[in-house]
Amino acid sequence: MKQESLVYRFDQSPPAQAERLRKEARGTPPGVKRDQLLRRARQIETAARVQDRANSPGLKPPTTPATET
Repeated sequence: MKQESLVYRFDQSPPAQAERLRKEARGTPPGVKRDQLLRRARQIETAARVQDRANSPGLKPPTTPATET
């Protein structure tokens, strides 16, 4: 079985990319390709949320406890 590769676009914002993939999946018959498109859309949304959280101003770097000498 030959696996088709999905095309990823870096010129779109993650939400726009996810919506494009979901729209493409709606026009695809049920099966492996549709599942791959929907899975990739979810992965992009999750990555965007993680990146937003990591870049949020409220996030503080870990601190190391002071050691007594």
